[in-house]
Amino acid sequence: MTFTTVFFDLDDTLYPSSTGLWEAIKERMNLYMRDRMGFDPAEIPQVREKYYLRYGTTLRGLQAHHEIDVQDFLAFVHDLPLADFIPPNPDLCEIISALGTRNFIFTNADAAHARRVLHVLGVDECFEDIVDVNAVSPYCKPMPESFGIAMRVAGETDPARCVMIDDLPRTARAAREAGWYSILFGQAGPHPDANATLTDWRNLASLLNGRKS
Repeated sequence: MTFTTVFFDLDDTLYPSSTGLWEAIKERMNLYMRDRMGFDPAEIPQVREKYYLRYGTTLRGLQAHHEIDVQDFLAFVHDLPLADFIPPNPDLCEIISALGTRNFIFTNADAAHARRVLHVLGVDECFEDIVDVNAVSPYCKPMPESFGIAMRVAGETDPARCVMIDDLPRTARAAREAGWYSILFGQAGPHPDANATLTDWRNLASLLNGRKS
């Protein structure tokens, strides 16, 4: 089976987790919950962890249990100077473009944030479209329904032709359970939740080609 469609996670996947951007986004979530929603700061970490584990994201938990303006939340938490965190990576665009696949961003963030990240990285032209948290609403990764929606957005009908590259083991596991080939990014060696692991983008083409038959 030849892979035709590759879905890339965004945050902490297309750029290193060491940049600190995702930590800054999480701090913005805490500020939003405190200042806009009136949460006790001491309770926020526990609430966020509970929602993350049960619903996939803090946002989906807040939607389920509280009054929240989703677009206001997304705009607030992503309002950061991305260029201060992320360096350009022109080599990444060359690597992705050379795959010969249709490439999509699949993220629990929104498309506006994704476009800004892609622009700073210099990889805008490498992706056909962005499957964001609004596109898969009311679901999100790693919910099984989100993978079906992502396929429909991409116009793909065969899960065996799909690849998911993500830094979270639970997303890699969900993608594999959906019939996709899952690659866990940022970890070396075999992992029980993924079909393969990847730490160096330069090895992606050989990894995918090795699975073609």
